[in-house]
Amino acid sequence: MNTQLLLSLISGICISGAAGYLGTLMLSKKMSVVAGPLAHLALPGAAIAIIFGLSLFVGVFPFVLLGTILIWFLERKTNLPLENLTAIVFAFGVGTALLILPIDKAEAALIGSINTISLTETAVVILVSAFIFYLTKIMYAKMMLANIHEDLAYSSGLNVNLYNFLYLFNIGLVVSLGVYLVGGLITAALIAIPAATAKNISFNLKTYKMQAILFGISATIIGIFLNYFYHLPAGPLIIVTGECLFVLTVFIKNIIHR
Repeated sequence: MNTQLLLSLISGICISGAAGYLGTLMLSKKMSVVAGPLAHLALPGAAIAIIFGLSLFVGVFPFVLLGTILIWFLERKTNLPLENLTAIVFAFGVGTALLILPIDKAEAALIGSINTISLTETAVVILVSAFIFYLTKIMYAKMMLANIHEDLAYSSGLNVNLYNFLYLFNIGLVVSLGVYLVGGLITAALIAIPAATAKNISFNLKTYKMQAILFGISATIIGIFLNYFYHLPAGPLIIVTGECLFVLTVFIKNIIHR
């Protein structure tokens, strides 16, 4: 197998698996949309990485981390919904990116660059994805409790503010990796679609989480192979494939419930 294709597949599987897993928690909290504005905040970082020839993750992560901290801080101080705060961050990210992003080099930032990922970047993707899986696992039950009844979570001794920060931080990590796979424009779909697809046909929480991971990985593998054979952009292909899988599960759900 072509070495570059192998690196793309390994990286894509790690990123989409982590995104699908975290997406199940985000869908439960009705917060899948939050990833979109954070992904757009990644665009200025991607622009800087492109201009100075840096790894996308090195350029993107500081911007996303700063946005995560800002959203967490503002949520505590203003009591505004996260959706409103991320919309404000979204405007800053897009506006800044449009000022500094070289149009002739915008493709990697906008639709991803998984088919040119290096061995070093692949190693970083594997390590960060493993950390995302670990962090999501340890916070899953606690975040579900906070989502169901925040006052009960506080009364049980749960530090809700800390877990909200860790939750946003985890989203930031996924977004930072997702820019490699699908770019800054459609990273939210990378997180939301597998979870929504799994929700259509899953019967319990365990199968829901496993199916979301598998649907995310399946869409990524198909998209990368289509990119390899037909030379179309991998990022959009992955998202369109994920959408097709979602529509398929809608039909399957209707057949099962007849």
